[in-house]
Amino acid sequence: MSRRAAVVLLLGLSVAAPVCARTVYRCVQGNTVSLATAPEPGSRCTPREIEDSPLQTPNLWGNMGVFSGTLYEREQDGRTVYSTRNLPGSRVYLRFTVATPPGEPAHEGLGKVGRPRLDAFAAEFKAAARATGVDDAWLRAIAHAESGFDAGAVSPKGAQGVMQLMPDTAALLGVRDPFSAQQSISGGARHMRTLLRRYNGDRTLAAAAYNAGIGAVSRHGGVPPYAETLAYVEKVMALYAGYREAMGLRAEVPAR
Repeated sequence: MSRRAAVVLLLGLSVAAPVCARTVYRCVQGNTVSLATAPEPGSRCTPREIEDSPLQTPNLWGNMGVFSGTLYEREQDGRTVYSTRNLPGSRVYLRFTVATPPGEPAHEGLGKVGRPRLDAFAAEFKAAARATGVDDAWLRAIAHAESGFDAGAVSPKGAQGVMQLMPDTAALLGVRDPFSAQQSISGGARHMRTLLRRYNGDRTLAAAAYNAGIGAVSRHGGVPPYAETLAYVEKVMALYAGYREAMGLRAEVPAR
């Protein structure tokens, strides 16, 4: 099933008045993105008019590069509506799979994800992965999103190096030279190992904590509802899938 088929399917299922018949809503709630034929309660929904921009709907495919595999129907405001999100009162309408087309944006506002760069500091990532047990592809995805593999990168907030470690974090990890690719990657890998252990291997939470901090994840009971963090998590997960594929690894299926 193509992306066009998926969107057209939603349009075809819209049974509202003619003014809404060619509108699909892109709805965001927390770290979940869905498509619907009507605005979803509790979500931030943006209408997408088929005549104006038929398929300009970034990040339809979720974290692992696959569009949600179930379309649900339910009653809302006296009519039947359809959505890729399982809201209360929903019934399964059909199941499907839509792979991400090559070169799609990972998330609104992030631009292109970019192609995997297996040549960047290959020995350093391999050594850090071996020393910490953290997936090489995962470390590369973090570095790609953080600095684009720029060893001299400095963020507006003061994060430094390939893995964009904050000075206090770098000091705790024993990173003496944050602009040394080897030290930054080693320190970032050890930091990520701690986060993955803290969240029982949940990569989404580990990525969110890497971006926003453990405190923010704790306060919000999950991924903080910050636009930057939501975008960051989506991008990292899309990059991770890309790096695993580039390295000849099978796609990792997220726990449900």
